[in-house]
Amino acid sequence: MAAQRAVRFGALVEGTTTGPETIQALYEETARISREYPRVALNDVLSDLIEAQDVTFVQLEGRQKPRYGKDLYVLAGLLSLMLAKASHDTGDPRSAMKQARTAAICAEQADHPGLMIRVRAQQSLMAYWAGWTSEAARYADAAEALTGRTTGSGAVWLAAQSARTWAALGDGEKAVATLTRAAELREAMEPDDLDSMGGLMRFAPCRQEYYEAETRIWVPGDEPQAKEAAQRAVASYEAAHQENSDDWAFGDEAGSRTDLAFAHACLGEIEGAKEALTPVLDLPANRRIAGIVRSVMRVHDPLRKPEYTGSATVRQLREAMDVYAQTPTASITAG
Repeated sequence: MAAQRAVRFGALVEGTTTGPETIQALYEETARISREYPRVALNDVLSDLIEAQDVTFVQLEGRQKPRYGKDLYVLAGLLSLMLAKASHDTGDPRSAMKQARTAAICAEQADHPGLMIRVRAQQSLMAYWAGWTSEAARYADAAEALTGRTTGSGAVWLAAQSARTWAALGDGEKAVATLTRAAELREAMEPDDLDSMGGLMRFAPCRQEYYEAETRIWVPGDEPQAKEAAQRAVASYEAAHQENSDDWAFGDEAGSRTDLAFAHACLGEIEGAKEALTPVLDLPANRRIAGIVRSVMRVHDPLRKPEYTGSATVRQLREAMDVYAQTPTASITAG
C-alpha cells in the first residue's frame, strides 16, 4: 500500500507533464505485478493492478513529451492486458474482452508488435476457454503477420495457442504442424523488452510444454503423446516452484496436471488420473480460477467410458470434481 501511494504521489508531484521518474516507477510496478500475478491468488494483486492502470490512464490524459507517450501507451496496454486476464480468471469473458480491446488500442498507438502479439494471444486464449473456438482462431490469425518481427516469446505463445485452438476445432493435422512451428520459433527466439519483465509477459518453455499437452488431448490417437508432454510440463513446473523461479504459475501447473489426468483416463489408467488430479482438487478456493475449473470438469469426458461403470474410484473422482466446481468464482476475489 505504501509503495502504491508513493507511485501515485510521484505522478501528482510531476504534475500534468509526465516525467522520467513516474515512467520508471510505473514500469517497475508493472513488472512486479507481471511476476507476481501467476504465483499468488488474484485478490493479492488485483487492487495494485487497478491502481497502476488508473495512474497510467491519468498520465495519458495529461501532457507528456513525445518520448514518454509511447512508454505510457505500452504501460497502459500491459496493465489492461493483465486486467483482461483478471476478468477471464473470474469467469467473465465479456469484461475480459473489453479490457483486451483497450490493450490492443494501446499497442497500436505505441506501435509495439511484441505487445500486440501478446494481446492477440490472450484474446485467443480467452475465446478458447469461453468455448468460442472459431473466434479464438480469428484472433490468432490476426497477429500471425507480426511473428516475423521482434516479438520475443510472444510469437511462441501465439503459435502454441493457435495449435490448441486448431485441435479444439478438429483439425489435428494443422494443430500438430503449428506445434512444430512453435518449436521452431522457440529455437530462433530472441527475447524482447517485455520478456525481461518475466511472469505473464514471458512465455516460458514449461508453459509451451503445457500447451503441447493441451493440444494433443484434443487429437484422437495422440493420448500417449499428450501424456508425455503433460508429464514434462508437470516436472518443469515442479522444478520451477522448487527453485522459486518466475516461470512458475500455479494455474498453468494445475492445467498441466488436469491434462495429465485426462490422458491417463483416456488410456485406462484411473489411478494415474486420480494421482494427477488430486493436487488440483486440493487447491484453496481463491486459486480455483475459471480455466482450472473448466480443465477439471473436462476430465469427466473420458471417465464416461462404459468400462468405468461401477468403478468406485471413478465415482469418487467424479463426485470430487463436481464439488470442486461448485465453488463460486466470486470467492476468488473475496476478502
